Amino acid sequence: MTNPSLLILPGDGIGPEVMTEVRKIIDWFGAKRGLAFDVSEDLVGGCAYDKHGTPLHDDTMAKAQDADAVLLGAVGGPQYDTLDFSVKPERGLLRLRKEMDLFSNLRPAQCFDALADFSSLKKDVVAGLDIMIVRELTSGVYFGEPRGIFDEGNERVGINTQRYTESEIARVARSAFDLAMKRDKKLCSMEKANVMESGILWREVVTEVGEDYPEVELSHMYADAGAMQLTRWPKQFDVIVTDNLFGDLLSDLAAMLTGSLGMLPSASLGAPMANGRPKALYEPVHGSAPDIAGQGKANPIACILSFAMALRYSFNQGEEAARLEGGIETVLANGLRTADLMGPEGGTPVSTSGMGDAIVAALDASL
Repeated sequence: MTNPSLLILPGDGIGPEVMTEVRKIIDWFGAKRGLAFDVSEDLVGGCAYDKHGTPLHDDTMAKAQDADAVLLGAVGGPQYDTLDFSVKPERGLLRLRKEMDLFSNLRPAQCFDALADFSSLKKDVVAGLDIMIVRELTSGVYFGEPRGIFDEGNERVGINTQRYTESEIARVARSAFDLAMKRDKKLCSMEKANVMESGILWREVVTEVGEDYPEVELSHMYADAGAMQLTRWPKQFDVIVTDNLFGDLLSDLAAMLTGSLGMLPSASLGAPMANGRPKALYEPVHGSAPDIAGQGKANPIACILSFAMALRYSFNQGEEAARLEGGIETVLANGLRTADLMGPEGGTPVSTSGMGDAIVAALDASL
């Protein structure tokens, strides 16, 4: 029996640094838990442009299509700001999402107990927070046509089109309902049905899909009101499903409830492959952070948690994912902190590699 395949795309900036720590975790699971992967590595983003003149080579795209899961670090950097839009590093990531048809983006916002004081919100508001935002990822205003900047009379006009079909809404709604069934059976759908026709259709279709999930408590909320409620009392939510644009905004807002983007993973899932696994891309929510690249300051936890999501959603290893998450909880409870986590209460400062080593040690102690 062959091992499952994992394609690693470290990318730019701090991407290679945090991915080095993930490789330690992958190696640990192979050596200590008999959970081995066939790992390959390739380029995406600015580094791919430097070598190939494109942010994602066709050969890399083909590898991603064939892999059981893809793990990505981060893309971009100021040296690429003047590139044509079509070859900017971010286009490589968007191509992966689009061509792999990764329509369901899972962004958890979980507040580890050891970091409850680190959030800008009061401790009782965020302590124990564990919510999941499901963002539609391959349609909506980021992909709709027509789009572009055009001359209109004596001035320019920028156009982006919000467009959703019933089937596009239904499939991401179904993925959210499936997830809600495995959690607290509560789902809130967010849109702007009060001012957008696409929002009206979104609400109608989500309601229709909900008829197949009578055990799930479905509610609807305007996205701007949802943003307010996320900052007022986020623990009222469990699973939130929303469109591409609002999901982008709301998931970043929810990210800061936990205190640091360096703590937040994500999964982008598509339709099942022949082996039953969903096409999948896992990546930290944070960017390439070029200002700290190469300095050992980056927090690898978001990328390591992204691998935990891969264990859970691609490889059906929920217990091992929980083991890894527990190891991270232990390290944080022991006071170890990368630079982004050094709040007013202090802690023991560690480098990027030091955090990875500590998590490996915690995994050893879990045996």
